[in-house]
Amino acid sequence: MNTVTIPKRIAQKNDLVTIPRKEYEKLYRFWMSAEQLTQLGKKAIEKGFREIAQGKFLTSKQVRHELGL
Repeated sequence: MNTVTIPKRIAQKNDLVTIPRKEYEKLYRFWMSAEQLTQLGKKAIEKGFREIAQGKFLTSKQVRHELGL
């Protein structure tokens, strides 16, 4: 078993996030490709993140229901 030591200054500020490697790699690829986006595209993505944080989104189940699928 591996041991990881987390500095107190990080742990106390809730600055530590752990995610599976595959999820990290997806996020990394997304942000690397985002550098090639236009300013308008970047603003749209930021707006989407804000809406998600505010709970303004539909689940895939809700979308299928709305589409009658």
